Amino acid sequence: MPFRPNRRAKTFSVLATVAVGATVLVGCSPSQENNSGSPQPATITFAASTLGDPGRGPGLQKLIDEYNASQSTVTVQAASVPYPTFGQTVLTQMGGGEGPDLVRFDMPEFSTAAASALLEPLDDKIDASKLNLIAGPDKYLNVDGHRYGVVFENSNYGMFYNKDLIPEAPKTFDEFMQTAKATTKGDVYGLAFRQTQAEEAGVWQDIYNYVLGFGGDWSDGGKLTLDSPKVIEGLEKYKELYDANVIPKGADAATFRKMFANGKVGMELNNGGYVTATKSANPALNFSVARIPFPEKKQGSLLAPIVINANSKHKDAALDFIQWILKPEQQVKLQEVLGASSVATPTERSAESLEKYPFLPELDKLTESGVPQIVNGFGPQTADIRRIVVTEVLSSLQGQQDMKTAMEKAQKQAEELVR
Repeated sequence: MPFRPNRRAKTFSVLATVAVGATVLVGCSPSQENNSGSPQPATITFAASTLGDPGRGPGLQKLIDEYNASQSTVTVQAASVPYPTFGQTVLTQMGGGEGPDLVRFDMPEFSTAAASALLEPLDDKIDASKLNLIAGPDKYLNVDGHRYGVVFENSNYGMFYNKDLIPEAPKTFDEFMQTAKATTKGDVYGLAFRQTQAEEAGVWQDIYNYVLGFGGDWSDGGKLTLDSPKVIEGLEKYKELYDANVIPKGADAATFRKMFANGKVGMELNNGGYVTATKSANPALNFSVARIPFPEKKQGSLLAPIVINANSKHKDAALDFIQWILKPEQQVKLQEVLGASSVATPTERSAESLEKYPFLPELDKLTESGVPQIVNGFGPQTADIRRIVVTEVLSSLQGQQDMKTAMEKAQKQAEELVR
């Protein structure tokens, strides 16, 4: 179903959700928008946290340079904003009537911006069927019947596994549990996942795979369902693995990912964005990626749309760049830059990529079944709901309450929050 933000959130200024006084980006130009259908000469800004990524930033900049060289009307200038402050910085600027013309947002910021009328509707400018946009992720960019973006990057969650430790990927949850137990020996662990409050956002990402994989979700689009039986079942499976002592308890993601790269962890559920990082950490590591072996064939995804700032005075120029990046040749190039992530349209992986990562088609197959890690219907309040849920889930992990009680408490707290 299309993504639906909480309608009450629309009455609040986005400035209530972000800190005031964030770093100023290059703002929208004072020139007037052209309504003739073709862009007027303009210099526009594009903000994307990807540009600050040492591995992928240079490739994205090269693609921007290619667009600039392909015509003489529009010049796109990159604005690199560090990831930790990206959302706060850009949303504050947009809330103040300025900001970059184009933005690559993560879904929490996208939902906040859409609910606060900060994004330009693209209803009559993007034809999904004509462009062959992948329907699964694309549907989440339609909010209350209006399109506010197109997919820039979609990173699917899969099961990373060490083929030297685990030659055959488990196909069911029972096999997953058995494999984790059998692989845990000495200083080698069968599995790793985040389980500390310090990594709240990461825990949320990890547990969502269990919730979805056992048929649950945080809401039905209009009502919170944190204490529904399927949600509780998925979280109980997460706790079963924790209680089985098959993970390095207390280890943060940076630590256990290093352990995985060094052959000290057999499996982890991770997103495709970490394929390149894992290979870089240990080029000799013999690993693969498969679908998460849970009953329901759904998993979390890190979905990042590209949007046009409603404040932009050069919306036509911004749209021209989006239309260019959606062309088949550019989609292939963008996917090569992004690595194991998917893009807006189906693409064919290069022979070179497949030789290096033969499992890439398996990750691409997950695109239609990926679900962005937002509480559908309550997008702008996801961060607050996340804090409540993670706190109660971790309390259950520590034996302070059972999971059913934890989620009943989380449901009550979250319902109070969204009233």
